[in-house]
Amino acid sequence: MAIDGPHHDRISDLLHTQTNGGSHDDSRATSPGGLGTRSIAGDADDATDVSRLGRTRPRVFPYAKYLPYETESQEQKEADLDEMIKHLYIAVASSDFMPGAVHWTKEIRGWMSLKFDLTKKQRISLVKLYYKLSLAPGLEYSVAERFASMFMVLTKRKHYLRPGKDLTLDWRPLYKELKVFVLPSESSTQNTYSSKRNIRTLAKLCTFAQLFFDPKEIPAMLEEFLPYYSMSFSEQAFVVLGLLNLMLPTAPPPEDDEKLQPQYFLPTFFHLWSTINRSMMVDMKMLDIFSRQARDCLVAEHVPFSATGIFTEEQSSLIFTAVLRLLEIPVGQATTPYSATVDVGAGSAILLDRDARKHPVSHSIARWIIMSLSPQCLSASNNRSTLHQLEGLIQGVETFFHPSNSGGWTKPLAQLVYYLADFFVMRWNREQTGEYDVPADRKLNDEVKKRFVLCLRDVVFMGIYAKSGTAMNYSLSTLQSLAYLEPNLILPGALQRIYPAMQGLVEVHRTISSIRALQMLSKIIARTKGYRCHLTTLLGLALPGIDANDLDKTMHSLAFVQAVCYNIPLVDLTKVSKREHSDLNGDFEMVEASSPPVTESAGTGLAVEWITGQVTRFEQEGPAIEVDYMTELSEEDEEAILKSSTAGFAEFIISFMGRVFTLLQNLPDAARVKSGSPEENVVNTLPATFSPLLASLSPELYDLALEQVAKFASNHVVHQARDAMAFICNTLVKIWPKKALHRLLPDLISSIRTEISENGAGSTRTTGSEILPRDRALVWHVSLLSMCVVHVGKDVLDFKEELFDLANFMQDTCKGIPLVHVSNFVHHLLLNLTVTYTIDYSLFNKGDLDRGLSAVNWSATTDPGSLEVLWHVPTQEELEYAVRVAEAQGGRALKALKQLISGDAKIARDGVGKDWSDEVSRNLVLLRLVISGLCRLFRSDDGTVTPYTFLDTAGEGGEGSPKELEVDVPSDEDDSDEATGFSNSEDEKVKRAFQYPTGYPLEVGSAPYDAVHELRKTAGETLHAVHEFLVKHQEDDVPCFNALYTAYRSWFVDIGIERSAHVLDRLTRLLSADIHPFKFSGTRKQYPRPLLVRRANLYHFQRLRFNEHPRAASDLDKILLLDLAASSTSIYTDIRRTAQSAGEQAVKSIVGSKPLIIPPLLNALEDALKKNEHPRIKGAVFSLLFGSLAKSVGRNWKFAPRMIRLFIRVSEADRPSIQKLVASSSFTIQDFTKAMDRMVILDQEVLRGIWPELDDGVEEVLGVGRMKTVARTIEEADSGVPAKKERIRKRRVVVEQAKKELARELLKEVQTSHWKKASRTAVMVIGLDYRFETVASDGVVELITRGIIDTHPALRALYSTSLNAVFSLAQTRALVQHRYENYLLDAQFDPDEVTIPTEREDEGWTQRYLDAFAKPETEAYIDNDYPGWLVWKDTMKGAQTGPTNLVYDEVEMNVRRKMGSFIDRHWLSTYFGYMKQEPRDQHADRFRISSSMIVAYALDLMAAGLTVAKWQDFKDLTLAVHGDGSDKHQHRAMAEIMGAMLSSAEDFEQGFREEIWGFAFPILRRIMGDGLTPENIGYWSTLVTLVVGGKDPRRAWPLVDWLAGFRLDMQSHAAFKESSKIQLLHLVIGAVGWHFQLEKPVVKDFLEHIDHPYKGVREVMGTMLATTFKTRWHESYKDVPTLLQAQRDAQGSVGTRPYVPTEEYTEIMTDVFERLEKWRLERPAGIQTPTPYTQASKTVLLWLDTTLSSYDCTVLVPFFPGSLMTQLLHMMDIKEDPELQALAYHVFRHLPNIPHNTTEDEAFIKALIKIGKESTSWHQRLRVLINIQVIYFRHLFLLSAEQAQGLLRCVRDMLHDVQLEVRLGAAATLSGMVRCSPLEFRTKSVEELKKHFTNLLVKNPLPKKARAGVAKDGSGTATPTPEGNKLVLTRHAAVLGLGALVQAFPYTSPPPAWLPGVLATLAGKAASDPGTVGKSVKSILSDFKKTRQDTWHVDMKVFTTEQLEDLEGVLWKSYFA
Repeated sequence: MAIDGPHHDRISDLLHTQTNGGSHDDSRATSPGGLGTRSIAGDADDATDVSRLGRTRPRVFPYAKYLPYETESQEQKEADLDEMIKHLYIAVASSDFMPGAVHWTKEIRGWMSLKFDLTKKQRISLVKLYYKLSLAPGLEYSVAERFASMFMVLTKRKHYLRPGKDLTLDWRPLYKELKVFVLPSESSTQNTYSSKRNIRTLAKLCTFAQLFFDPKEIPAMLEEFLPYYSMSFSEQAFVVLGLLNLMLPTAPPPEDDEKLQPQYFLPTFFHLWSTINRSMMVDMKMLDIFSRQARDCLVAEHVPFSATGIFTEEQSSLIFTAVLRLLEIPVGQATTPYSATVDVGAGSAILLDRDARKHPVSHSIARWIIMSLSPQCLSASNNRSTLHQLEGLIQGVETFFHPSNSGGWTKPLAQLVYYLADFFVMRWNREQTGEYDVPADRKLNDEVKKRFVLCLRDVVFMGIYAKSGTAMNYSLSTLQSLAYLEPNLILPGALQRIYPAMQGLVEVHRTISSIRALQMLSKIIARTKGYRCHLTTLLGLALPGIDANDLDKTMHSLAFVQAVCYNIPLVDLTKVSKREHSDLNGDFEMVEASSPPVTESAGTGLAVEWITGQVTRFEQEGPAIEVDYMTELSEEDEEAILKSSTAGFAEFIISFMGRVFTLLQNLPDAARVKSGSPEENVVNTLPATFSPLLASLSPELYDLALEQVAKFASNHVVHQARDAMAFICNTLVKIWPKKALHRLLPDLISSIRTEISENGAGSTRTTGSEILPRDRALVWHVSLLSMCVVHVGKDVLDFKEELFDLANFMQDTCKGIPLVHVSNFVHHLLLNLTVTYTIDYSLFNKGDLDRGLSAVNWSATTDPGSLEVLWHVPTQEELEYAVRVAEAQGGRALKALKQLISGDAKIARDGVGKDWSDEVSRNLVLLRLVISGLCRLFRSDDGTVTPYTFLDTAGEGGEGSPKELEVDVPSDEDDSDEATGFSNSEDEKVKRAFQYPTGYPLEVGSAPYDAVHELRKTAGETLHAVHEFLVKHQEDDVPCFNALYTAYRSWFVDIGIERSAHVLDRLTRLLSADIHPFKFSGTRKQYPRPLLVRRANLYHFQRLRFNEHPRAASDLDKILLLDLAASSTSIYTDIRRTAQSAGEQAVKSIVGSKPLIIPPLLNALEDALKKNEHPRIKGAVFSLLFGSLAKSVGRNWKFAPRMIRLFIRVSEADRPSIQKLVASSSFTIQDFTKAMDRMVILDQEVLRGIWPELDDGVEEVLGVGRMKTVARTIEEADSGVPAKKERIRKRRVVVEQAKKELARELLKEVQTSHWKKASRTAVMVIGLDYRFETVASDGVVELITRGIIDTHPALRALYSTSLNAVFSLAQTRALVQHRYENYLLDAQFDPDEVTIPTEREDEGWTQRYLDAFAKPETEAYIDNDYPGWLVWKDTMKGAQTGPTNLVYDEVEMNVRRKMGSFIDRHWLSTYFGYMKQEPRDQHADRFRISSSMIVAYALDLMAAGLTVAKWQDFKDLTLAVHGDGSDKHQHRAMAEIMGAMLSSAEDFEQGFREEIWGFAFPILRRIMGDGLTPENIGYWSTLVTLVVGGKDPRRAWPLVDWLAGFRLDMQSHAAFKESSKIQLLHLVIGAVGWHFQLEKPVVKDFLEHIDHPYKGVREVMGTMLATTFKTRWHESYKDVPTLLQAQRDAQGSVGTRPYVPTEEYTEIMTDVFERLEKWRLERPAGIQTPTPYTQASKTVLLWLDTTLSSYDCTVLVPFFPGSLMTQLLHMMDIKEDPELQALAYHVFRHLPNIPHNTTEDEAFIKALIKIGKESTSWHQRLRVLINIQVIYFRHLFLLSAEQAQGLLRCVRDMLHDVQLEVRLGAAATLSGMVRCSPLEFRTKSVEELKKHFTNLLVKNPLPKKARAGVAKDGSGTATPTPEGNKLVLTRHAAVLGLGALVQAFPYTSPPPAWLPGVLATLAGKAASDPGTVGKSVKSILSDFKKTRQDTWHVDMKVFTTEQLEDLEGVLWKSYFA
């Protein structure tokens, strides 16, 4: 921050308070790990000892200090928390999770939300507990989610716990859960339990827990993860990287162990990175890991740090290259650098991705760059430091920021720049305040800051005019951050652009951007010397922006005014004055100080003159302007100008008000309220602007504003601007209540009386919502009046009689809509009198105002710790008046209602007129508003509300004491239920209520107190009476019912705080919107004073809301609840909806209300079903299943069975709307049927850790009587646990029994009912019956097994999934040794699994291991692909050969037997019949694994001898299915059956296994040999994948062996037959991966026939070759340390290079290219028919294309420079075969996108240059240009200076090419290359090139007389001479070269200094050339002018007049030419 000179001590003091300032949202993404504790002096409550508190940073804002009442003591808070923790302990110990533990978790969260702090010990113990709970096996996952979110809340902020020092978590439990998702091969069967967890939550848990993993665990993690790494089945590799990203701790490691230092394992990471080339996912993951590593190690001294951060230079360049790739900037004709096929291989690793919206990749990039910056960057000599590379990056892509150049890259780039600036500001602020403890040589200094800002400055100035809204928002925020860092570098350029825009000299969207920029910069302008003098002028210029024709602009202009007013006082500083107290009205007045007033003429003169000078200066100097007011202006002058500029405020206010009033008069009618239309936005923005504006006015100016508003209000009625105007009056009155009320109220009151009595307003009833014209004036005045009396404090009492009478008068005389406004006025008045709120809007504390304001007060920050807040606390007088108003108005309503329903009403209920109904509803509205208005005076624990006595009502009306309310469960549950334990009685009892003082205004038991509560009681009774009456007599009277239930809602929820109006949400939203512009990363609460005061106000409301927890039900409550329940099933939709929403709210605020209203709803549903009343069915279903009741119905098994039965009946109704309800609620119902948690496994130690330590001191403080605790000691607590546990267990047993019985009953129904009902019922039955203990009951097994051959397809599908579930549960049970605990822990004991030791020490082991795969015999099958691919472990898992040893116990056998008993020949034939039916829709026509599984199960049961059907039946029926094989559906069924046979054969006895293969294999061979057709090959290829995929190839040896024996038959003409076999073999190789060892003969065969005549065969040959070679690579290090060591020993710091071609591979490639060359030379030129050359080329191209777009593409890099590129260029020359040309071109474009390492790109570049210069074919020269440009850009950070020079020079020379196309291509390439070069290199090159080309032009002039030879345009017939041609060529080269330089900077405005010269040279020297040369010149010049249309007014200043004339001349000529 710049501080203007030393003598502004006060500002510097204020600035240093930043230490405490700051935002609450430290994103965790950003702050480095464990910060040292620093106690910061001058904090709010010094008493608390920081180390005890659970925060390393004290709070900035002393919440409790500002409240206007006594708050609770620290001891009290802690005692409460201890109590909650004890309850939590007991709940968890007795496994009462839902509701118990969940409830106490909520309580603790609520306690924390009041900004109370946990001590460190409490926080640590809770974090550990919740970490364990969120991963506890056996816990219902929806409950676990709750615990997980609590864990995140507890660890959310960095400053609570220091990782490593305070807390270390174990990573293994979390890893175990993740493993289930991403490494499925680790568990033998899919466990049905864990898969319910939400992977998103687990990934989020990682994000939070990662911080607390111990860096010492890094080696263990690598040992655990890396062995899974395999690229042969690439999903594994992606998973490992995902796990590393989520789990690897990046906190600074301990110093002593070098194995933990980042550079120890980073080379390995880079090596792994290079094994997956061309993958966007991997690039993003790596950047995420690296950026966290950079952030966390920044603070660690012992981690070496250089100019490139903790990374080496080589690593840093690689990362920057990746960044350039990730931005996906389009270059020339290049394709994207990523290949989609690689990322497709990620498979389940996608689950491990972070949420891209929350963690965009630009966030990681920016974090990595900023956290690697340090002053060392400045001294780096070789331009490779992070800062230099960043500059290079931004300069390379800067043209992509220009608004005219927008595309997919616009948003990511803007986002990147935004994050860069944001991180920099944050790091800067935190280093300055000492919050980051960064070693001195890494601390950012001013020089780095300046370089950083300059680097981003230009692109941000382009970005703020972006076309995309998001990009513009990002750029504006960036602009603000940069200005914050370096005001003097940003503001001049900003003002230079903003002034013309504000004066309307440029197009509109630039004006809007400029206003928005001003709004962002206002704070910085206001506090920076010199610039602040511009502020007043800018305010003036913003006024025209307030314009009813452009509401968008209006919004932004208002926001700008708002921003300014928060920062500066609108006080005329030329009148120096101070405040004195005057007796007149107890207020302050301004009194002229004794000094003679400054002569008026001074006024604004000085400022105006200065500003005019400055603006002219901005215009002349252009965008690159430098202004340094620090040195230009002396303090005194600056202050004089500033003071003079403030003299214009009065004028500003007058014209501002004028503009606003004009705007209001021209606002269009808002169509609907809350529609989000622009008009509405403007109306909402006005109060936000006026509040700071009026608050910052000096008294004289305030009077001015008041006068204007008062005049407007009384002279105009602008109906559509009613709300806006009311808000403006409200803000006016709030600022200075006394003065404003006396000015406004008398007028308003008299106007209202006049309107009513003279104009007859409001005298008739109105229909609809339209307000009649004659009522408009009345409504206008009433609205203004009601807003004038809300939240303005006690001054309203000056008018108490007038207001009281007015209210009565209006109620008596009005009708219709105006009445609602009258009631509203009463409501507002009551709120104003009874609520506690702040009435303090001033920008300054009182002390400052008394001293008088001066220039120092501009943009002074207020210290959040030292506010003096003024509150409105209701006084006795106000309260009495409030009660009086309420009784009068409420009493009137009650009386009227009683009369209306008594029958002797004056108004007849004749059903014709609506008068009666109007009267009722308006009285209900009045009643509701009175209740809401008094909400603050009601107490939820008052006797009339809650009919229970309290244990203790000490203290302030019992506030502040914990109350244990044990309430008897409502009587309708008699004890018998309790005994049977159906109901979850815990749920219904009142839990504790901890209350905290909120300054309740009345005295308990005083007269007003009783009066108020009596009123509420009567109101409740009256509401009930109205309800009864309406239901009986007026059941269709929708408006009345709606009014009634809205009143019910207020009656229930508005106690203590007006919840029905969502006060708290509204306050929170408005405050956060206003605070937003003041947030800077790394600062804390540096807000203007009014906002800090509003924060205090909001805190008071948060406390109010906290106190209103659910209360016990009184008898009245129950009656009203039942009313609502009854109407929730009304026939009328509107009535139903209103009643439902009111009921939903009421249920939430009354404890025990749910069991009360569920029975009547169920009865109503049953009744409605009997009578078939659809609307009522809908109402009941909706109320029961779509709200908060659903959970209670499901949990209470008194209701659940009935609900399920009724639900099944509902599902028979045939109304579509009911069906829709049924469909969307069926999941809710299915949840009822789930088994309950039986066992939760939890570590007891962790649980005991949370028990609070006993602190006897607290007892003394609070007095023994106060401490009513659950249990004194942990032993006492434990003693109660078993009983509670037993109770819960009993209940579970009873409920489970009930579920069984229900299942039996429903089972009978299924068999007889219609399919739709049957399917719903079956789902229930299976849900109720499927349990671990019994697997499934006999009845259900029968239902399912028979159901599989049901006639209805939907039921078949349902039953087959159920069979699958039952069968696999039986299997899983056997695997976990029949024990539930093992099932939960996922502990599987697979008897067939063997552990094979690896001989990894032996050199030849890997080869021996692979060779074994070439023979069928083996001891054990190795099904997993990863052992040994990257590293060996000491053992690996295998599966034994031979039959399975799985043992089933009685339960499982029983189920299997039962199943088998239904599977007979008939069952099979029916099922097979269904299998070959034609599927109903197209997409189901594929190999269905589900059908195959069912057959496999049948086979499994048959093999165990449990089925009726025998093997012979299977064989017969299978052959019958295939029939003649003519139909593709026969093939599908056949493939499914074969798949089942072959895949299940592995588990059978050897003999039977051979029998199956003996039967199936010949059929397979026959079909695969002859029967494949294009339409059935899909089924068979799925079969191959099923049998071979993910398994040991030796399991299906005959098939693999037979397919691998394939050889090409060159005689055959059946192309498809050949290609289909290759395709199947390709599948096998892809599936088996590096374990496939039979490839040699096949590859040899393919390479011999590489010129196969058929396209179909060639294509599969090419891809197959690529796949085969791809799967040959493996690394096989003997163990992880060896791997790490090998990567560290590699040359350079980025590990070894994978995919190095073997000798064999090199030979193959050389041979292939030699043969191609030979064939090429043999090919006769121009022949049309295919030749061996063209055919072989296509095969090779497909092979290359597949390899290049795969992750092992780098294997080909060594071949690029030589034969590969030459051959490609030759192939592109074959015009006769366009397919070949296109393919070759496609492959050629891949080349520069392939990552090269440093030595390789040298050869490649040399080869490119060589072709460009020496190739004989001009096509080849042209094509090489494409790649030159791309490789230059992609390798921007890797090329050495010589290489870059070489490429540039090559392109420059190609401008002299004889072929025109090549010349043009070279020019385009050259300009692209110049444009993306880093600045230094760019400037140098431009200089050289400019000289070179200008000389060419000058030295090769055209001869004087136009030689006929040169004229190209047919003047004369002379033949062109060679010299002439050469001359033209040279001149053209020069023109194109200069043109390329011009076009390299299309957007730089103003153009660089050398450019005008170049243009002048072109215009002067070459424009008149004939032919192409002249044409080129003209097109260059006109393009130049075209791209600069927008900025021409600035750009033309760079040219001299002569130059401009030259240009004009050329362009003129071309006009006529």
